[in-house]
Amino acid sequence: MGSDAETVRKPRFLCLHGFRTSGEIIKKQLNMKWPDSVLRKIDLVFADAPFPSQGKSEVEGIFDPPYYEWFQFNKEFTEYTNFDECLAYIEDFMIKHGPFDGLLGFSQGAILSAALPGLQAQGVALTKVAKIKFLIIIGGAKFRSPSVSDKAYASPIQCSSLHFLGETDYLKQYGMELLECCVDPVVIHHPKGHTIPRLDEKAKQTVETFLERIQKMLSENEEES
Repeated sequence: MGSDAETVRKPRFLCLHGFRTSGEIIKKQLNMKWPDSVLRKIDLVFADAPFPSQGKSEVEGIFDPPYYEWFQFNKEFTEYTNFDECLAYIEDFMIKHGPFDGLLGFSQGAILSAALPGLQAQGVALTKVAKIKFLIIIGGAKFRSPSVSDKAYASPIQCSSLHFLGETDYLKQYGMELLECCVDPVVIHHPKGHTIPRLDEKAKQTVETFLERIQKMLSENEEES
């Protein structure tokens, strides 16, 4: 790499892991499944959720504990416990470890990530940190409770966003509903289920193009300021 490439600031993303996993687990998953040509273009920071797992983790026996959860919810995913505490925890993490340009989330972390720009715009979350500009959503969906959704999706999500939809993912239809809330989303369809997918050549090019585009947006914004 030439000196010019080394001076370009990579887009910096806070990564929010899935339910009852951890920052270390999503880090391992991305490093195992995504090629260096993609990972080199992005600066990823991994957080553990604030609450220790309150039940069995689906990754037990595959990835070592500890496991964490961002908040708790009922079977219908319409009632959330410790949600405000979760938002405060994420903001505190962003203050301490930021600034961040975007959020990358999987599963519970993806649902959270996609809701945060709208909650931030409404002034109910992340009021002390810079505006979220970019989203990478893997196996995401919308919050169902009006207590969150009325604010999170009150306006179209303006962030540049990249979404992964798995053909056999049980959340696929809800991920497609989320797309309708986003302005000009980039979508990658993959044949797997509710997982962080490996990237075939076409997906790899799509991700690289997305990252190069947001890198250019960042560079232009910094030149203007």
